[in-house]
Amino acid sequence: MAGVEALLDRIPVLQGLPRTVVELHGGLTNHNLHVTTPERAVVVRLFRGDPDLLGIDRDAEHANTLAAAAAGVGAGVVDYLPELGALVIDYIPGETYDNATFARPGVVTRVGRAIRRLHDGPRFVNDFDMFARQAGYLRTVREQGYRLFVGYVDHAADFARVRSALSVRAGATVPCNNDLLAGNFVDDGERLWLIDYEYSGNNDCCFELGNTANECELDDDQVEELTTAYFGVASRHRLARVHLQALCSQYGWSLWGAIQAAASEIDHDFFAWGQERFDRAAATFTSPRLDRLLEEAVRDD
Repeated sequence: MAGVEALLDRIPVLQGLPRTVVELHGGLTNHNLHVTTPERAVVVRLFRGDPDLLGIDRDAEHANTLAAAAAGVGAGVVDYLPELGALVIDYIPGETYDNATFARPGVVTRVGRAIRRLHDGPRFVNDFDMFARQAGYLRTVREQGYRLFVGYVDHAADFARVRSALSVRAGATVPCNNDLLAGNFVDDGERLWLIDYEYSGNNDCCFELGNTANECELDDDQVEELTTAYFGVASRHRLARVHLQALCSQYGWSLWGAIQAAASEIDHDFFAWGQERFDRAAATFTSPRLDRLLEEAVRDD
């Protein structure tokens, strides 16, 4: 902690003030600290890991965090100090969700509406496309000689079919978080906040919904509730797009786990994390459900 305290002394809003520091758990590419002074409470996000390997743009993260705050769903930005590898944001007191939270009545609907508020806000400074990211991650795995899930490349053709189907009714992109796991929702009792914009970028809104459904392990009824809350009605083609984008999330982000398993110093079984996502993707790729989703995604209704 001596090194951390020395770093905190270099952050202007914390200099010369008594403070308490509590580590916030859950960050895999940040060391997150809840710092309280007599004047305010903030979260100091200390960057860690290799951003190039994982495709993280810290300048874009800062700019997009500002945009999310302007949309009324993201924490305010207090300071950005790239020379220190730190982003300082307002601390939001409230309940941090976990996957079990989504079983409570009304939670999924609130989540869908909060996501819509983000998407209706200012555009982000960069774009995010899971097909491009998956290709980049796969290239990194191969070039670095990292371990890959058995059978992964066997589904390349089906992944291309998904891409083709999603291109048929693709609309304008919107500012997306792209990483809304349960721990990135904070409920202050009145408003639902969305935090952590490392992977943010303008994207298909259905990827945001599908990725959230994947990360928070929503069942089909909950996916329909989420889609209805966002769009007002869960038409068949929109619901199919959400499910297909959940598949893209599983297949693409699984490679993030393969990279982290080889490169991260954090004591976490990243390969198992990625394997679980790949296994879910493979189950859909080899299921009759895939053909139905591909057909429904291009329908007019």
